[in-house]
Amino acid sequence: MNRARLLACAALVWTTSMAPPTVSDSPRDARLAGFAAELAQRPPLAGASAWTAMAEKDAWHRLSTAPSADRQGVRWDYARSLIAGERGAEALGVLDVMHLDDPDLGMVDAYRLARGAALTQLGRADEALAALDMPGLRTNPEACLWRMRALSQGQLAEQALQQLGCAASALGRPRGAPFVLAAARAGVEGGAPDKALHWLSWLPDRDPAANLLRGRAQLALGRPDEARLRFARVAQSGTPEQRMDARLSEIEGQVAAKAIKPDVTRKQLDEIRYAWRGDAIEERALRLSYRLADEGGDLTGALAAGAAMVRYHDPARQAADFLPSLRAKLAAALDPARKLPLDRAAGLYWDYRDLAPVGAEGDLMASRLAGRLQQAGLYERAADLLSYQLMQRAGDLARGPLSARVASLYILAGRPERALKTLRETDDPGLPDAMLGERKRVEAAALTQVGRVDEALAVLQDMPDAGALQSEILWQRREWSRYAEVSAAALPRGGRLDPVAQAKVLRHAISQAMLGREDALAGLHARYGAAFRGLPSAPVFEMLTGSAGAVDPGKLAQAMAAIPSASPVGDFADLLESAPVSGKKG
Repeated sequence: MNRARLLACAALVWTTSMAPPTVSDSPRDARLAGFAAELAQRPPLAGASAWTAMAEKDAWHRLSTAPSADRQGVRWDYARSLIAGERGAEALGVLDVMHLDDPDLGMVDAYRLARGAALTQLGRADEALAALDMPGLRTNPEACLWRMRALSQGQLAEQALQQLGCAASALGRPRGAPFVLAAARAGVEGGAPDKALHWLSWLPDRDPAANLLRGRAQLALGRPDEARLRFARVAQSGTPEQRMDARLSEIEGQVAAKAIKPDVTRKQLDEIRYAWRGDAIEERALRLSYRLADEGGDLTGALAAGAAMVRYHDPARQAADFLPSLRAKLAAALDPARKLPLDRAAGLYWDYRDLAPVGAEGDLMASRLAGRLQQAGLYERAADLLSYQLMQRAGDLARGPLSARVASLYILAGRPERALKTLRETDDPGLPDAMLGERKRVEAAALTQVGRVDEALAVLQDMPDAGALQSEILWQRREWSRYAEVSAAALPRGGRLDPVAQAKVLRHAISQAMLGREDALAGLHARYGAAFRGLPSAPVFEMLTGSAGAVDPGKLAQAMAAIPSASPVGDFADLLESAPVSGKKG
């Protein structure tokens, strides 16, 4: 609520408080009831006489001396006087106080018309149109006139022109300039420039607001010389906004007449966009920039202008195919077949990630690009890219596997704390068991990375392959005693040994050697000696489990290096490889 409206409300509440207090059990008894019915019985508001101005001193005298029974009527006269003076904020404050004292006013056409008028003067077009949406106001000329003005403010030119048939009797001299300018703006932007010039003839020839619209109408009618003079006059006497509008309008005319080169146009539009932000002028400049870039095959320029239109202006005011077309451009730019260099592709997606398609198509686009970043070893950039997809766009079911992937990438990037944060923020006990299991694996790896090994082992405790996963953590941490105990249960039962089985036996043998358990090593030799015979890893096995006392630290280091690279837990081991190794036990 702005200051003027607040002051009006405060003053009017003060006048209400002047009434003598009454004792009542019901809040309804304290209302100033009855005026809603009286107002509904009055003739409809029509023409400029509906809004009768009064001297401010007289208005406040009447407000301060009116008896309780007349107070709502005096407020009504004051509200209409404020609307006549284009003081919509204060008028709305008065009308709100009236409604507090008599909520039935919200059902009265005249009250809704006044409220719509005040909101229109405040530039709140959507609320104004809602207030004017009453059966009794749909064919009321005065209501149609205010509706036309609100629609014109909301840049809905064609809809505004549709109101003019109903508003014809109300739009006539001596109606104020705001109505004439609103009608003319609708005519210029809605394809009726000849009508716009007719209405603008009612305003003074030196009026810069009128000259701006006259120039735009002349351009639409193919009269660039006359338009140029009008714009030059606006530059002499207009407000900063009017001067900028005139400058942009002249560029639009030159483009339409093909009298300016595209590169010159783009430079001039860039200057306007840097100097002017946030209203219809910037939106028009962006729209023209987008069209020129699109026609010229400038994909980056089209995305930049289109993204600004989506982010800072109402996309509903654009053509129905605007946003789908913009998304298609981003998808085409990132298509793997285009072979855009990775740095450019990643930068393009990051700059315009809010334009990416939603659903499966958008997920696939982000996943492909993240995969390229991951292959290049840019794990953190890949994680950041997918993190945006995870937090802003992914559906509930997709968040399970995606959260595990993002957290894994953060671990590979050496940022385990961010992995834990990601998992914490996406926690959902309702996910399927398989997804919960994958998240637990990644959480355990991240906890191991930050040195919270006991917590990591506890997270894995109830998982089907808990022993193998816990063994991997203990192996990476060089906790030989605990590793030997846990890994014993996972040793192969005999037969042919594949690389994973060989790694299990050799790791277990190393842990027993580190602990100096020669009996255990002899038992391993008896159990697996025949199975290792002829394998590339047989010499290592013999060195570890052969004759007692044959193992020394140097040979142990050789043995560890010679273990088959196949991990018993697959890619889980990759997440543990960069974990800090401390507190070795031997």
